[in-house]
Amino acid sequence: MFLDRLLRHTTLDENIIIAFDNLRANKLRSALTMLGVVIGVATVMTMASIVRGVREQILHTLEVAGPTTFYVMKVFSQQPLNPEALPKWVRIRPDLSEAEAAAIDRLPEIQYAAIWSQIMGRLDYHGERTQPTTVYGADAGFTLLMGGALSEGRWFTPSEERAGAAVTVILDSHARRLFGRLDPIGKTLLIGGKPVQVIGLYEPPANIFTPPGAETGAVVPYRFADHAYYIDKTNMLFIGVKPRDGVPVAAAQEAATVRLRELRRLRPADGNTFDFITQDQILDVFNSITGVFFLVMIVLASVALMVGGIGVMAIMMVSVTDRTREIGVRKALGATRRDILMQFLVEAATLTGFGGFIGIVVGLLAGRAATTLMNIQASPPWGLTLIAVGVSVGIGLVFGVLPARRASRLDPIEALRYE
Repeated sequence: MFLDRLLRHTTLDENIIIAFDNLRANKLRSALTMLGVVIGVATVMTMASIVRGVREQILHTLEVAGPTTFYVMKVFSQQPLNPEALPKWVRIRPDLSEAEAAAIDRLPEIQYAAIWSQIMGRLDYHGERTQPTTVYGADAGFTLLMGGALSEGRWFTPSEERAGAAVTVILDSHARRLFGRLDPIGKTLLIGGKPVQVIGLYEPPANIFTPPGAETGAVVPYRFADHAYYIDKTNMLFIGVKPRDGVPVAAAQEAATVRLRELRRLRPADGNTFDFITQDQILDVFNSITGVFFLVMIVLASVALMVGGIGVMAIMMVSVTDRTREIGVRKALGATRRDILMQFLVEAATLTGFGGFIGIVVGLLAGRAATTLMNIQASPPWGLTLIAVGVSVGIGLVFGVLPARRASRLDPIEALRYE
């Protein structure tokens, strides 16, 4: 049956069958040839799954805070500025203050505004420690911007906020790790080396993007954080603002701008000495970061695909040499150059296409495993899957041209004499 197909003009379907017959006949050689394609496609699919999952969770997180929420900062920079070497135009800007946050909070367009800070610190209880985690200096309105809820205990009282009391609400999962079966409420632990009393446990929103260290490890009153820790007031101090329902972001920002300029006694010709960050800007920053990350992965995957393509070309050259007599027989029985060219092109495309299929399966499984470990949910990147199939088949066609042309140009008399 196989010989019959070789001894006459073949269709595309028959060429594919011939290609698979040759793959089965040379399993090890074919597997090694496909390895580069498998690695390249699997890398792209894995990274695409992770990036897509992270992006979906970031979007979910922004939805929790609300699409109208925005932030006031001393300066907005996509790259954190070195607080020890700030440019002059940043140094001359005043730091944000509680008074400014309170003034914005009193505006009729604003539902909530408060000054928050961020540091990184470990939680420590009798030798049990967490990895460095995010510690917020905030107030009892924390969940208005961050979502989630208390699973146990309470938030800070107004008097605790005013006094900067050494109290904290910690992440529920951290509490289970640090205290085990003990009731954490009322216990004293160390946060960044400072003793604080646990008064509540915080449960973040479901499916929020929380890789290790990026989750909200603890929340303390802002004034306690201000006097107990060093705060980078350029990068880690901000005013979170939530407009009232029905108030557009632009209107709320305009009202906040007018109030801040009044407080800072800026003249009409003076530029703003503060910046706003909207949810769209946060997403743009995230997209720029993941875009570079994904581009690097694409480059690395392209190298693997290039290596795989060169391997395909080398193996197909060997295959042409091994099957010289077969090519001579086919040509003697009427096969044209086009028939021979198509046979070897289809074989190369089948080889890389099959490798691409395996790479897609491996990449999707690896991506699912990675997103599960990162505690994020992601739908498979089906659009990229179709592109990956096309790319892998295209590699076979591009790198298969040279050996296919060599096979099609063999002289049938010389080919029949080949031993």
